[in-house]
Amino acid sequence: MADLAELRQHAQQIFAAGVAAANPTLALNRFLSTEHDQLVIGLTNGAVRSHAWQKVHVIAFGKAAGLMASAALARIPAQLLQLPVIAVTNYENSADYRNIELLTAAHPLPDQAGLKAAQRIAERMSLVQKNELVLVLISGGGSALIPYPINGISLAEKTQVTELLLTSGATINEINTVRKHLSVLKGGGLAKLAMPADLHALILSDVLGDDLSAIASGPTVPDPTTYADAVALLHDKQLWPKLPRSVQNHLQHGVQGLIPETPKPNDVIFARTGHSLIGSNTVSLHAMQQAASQLGYQTLIYQTQLQGEAKLEAEKLAAYAKTLNKPLALIAGGETTVTVTGQGLGGRNQEFALAFACAASQYGLTSEWTLLSGGTDGRDGPTDAAGGLIDTCSISRMLTAGLNPLARLADNDAYHALQSSGDLLLTGATGTNVADLQVLLINT
Repeated sequence: MADLAELRQHAQQIFAAGVAAANPTLALNRFLSTEHDQLVIGLTNGAVRSHAWQKVHVIAFGKAAGLMASAALARIPAQLLQLPVIAVTNYENSADYRNIELLTAAHPLPDQAGLKAAQRIAERMSLVQKNELVLVLISGGGSALIPYPINGISLAEKTQVTELLLTSGATINEINTVRKHLSVLKGGGLAKLAMPADLHALILSDVLGDDLSAIASGPTVPDPTTYADAVALLHDKQLWPKLPRSVQNHLQHGVQGLIPETPKPNDVIFARTGHSLIGSNTVSLHAMQQAASQLGYQTLIYQTQLQGEAKLEAEKLAAYAKTLNKPLALIAGGETTVTVTGQGLGGRNQEFALAFACAASQYGLTSEWTLLSGGTDGRDGPTDAAGGLIDTCSISRMLTAGLNPLARLADNDAYHALQSSGDLLLTGATGTNVADLQVLLINT
């Protein structure tokens, strides 16, 4: 039977297997090939898409943009490739790639560099022609990395709206409902700019359920949401009075029909578009399950779409773990939320880990256990940590360090609590993003 040190090591190995399953290069190579000097694109259903395109323009954005663009460049016949390839990623994933114009910007809150990158993409779209292909490579983080507010709304105002939503407990789908109605590129906007060329998107999903209209706020697909949906959501979250006047006016004009809606499914612009899902949280979950089995654990997928308030979901998992009476690896994936009421530092995975440690102590979970909750991109919230890696003795280590775990949890200060006990999960930027993964290993 594994001791705590070995349990912690195994948890990291299982998490690493999940991250590896979302490797952008391997995922893209499975869907992109050539035949008779023509590009062949694999579809999610196993079919293929090909055409005698005269040129191929590659646009990539997201945390895996650099790796995806590099892989695409190696696959596309040189005579078809229109250089430079444009890729937009977060600062942590900056690197040098030949023939790739790599632009870096901020995440999760957008910045001026991201605006310039979005404008660069729009500029490139103005050059595409009929019988050409725009190959769009999308990965997690795309929404924040290419902010392009509509006329009349400044980047600072749009950033303010995003920040309000991020701290309100809104889900990623809810956040995107608003962002799509304040943006030039999101909600089908990029597909609109790409006309009259063909467009195909290869997508590494960080959205639970893999809703294409939600991934990176759906820049290449129809938007099923409306201005009325965005306004209702903002009222429901009690954020409407806090919005800049320009944003209120724009959304109200949209509801009144004074400005066009985002492109809907029957729009002619989507006649030339296609999409392939090349990786997701679910794929990573199954890779973790396999890794745990290979390490000798009986495995169980606890949840494939873990959502809700991080504290509450962690307590539910601790209560469930209390009912188990055998060694087991519980695996979950998803994306929880945090309603910020305190002044501390952390992220949803760190808060989940700390809340689980507190709940396990309160429920008397006496068996040896280790829990890892981490972001597959290697960054959890505005911190240098990917999440938390805690065990049976974490609370004791925090108390010895002079910290009150419950008080830190109440102040949304999971980072410093986990730092005091040596339980921060530090992976560095991974170059990919398929949301969050959790593994709980239990000895009895």
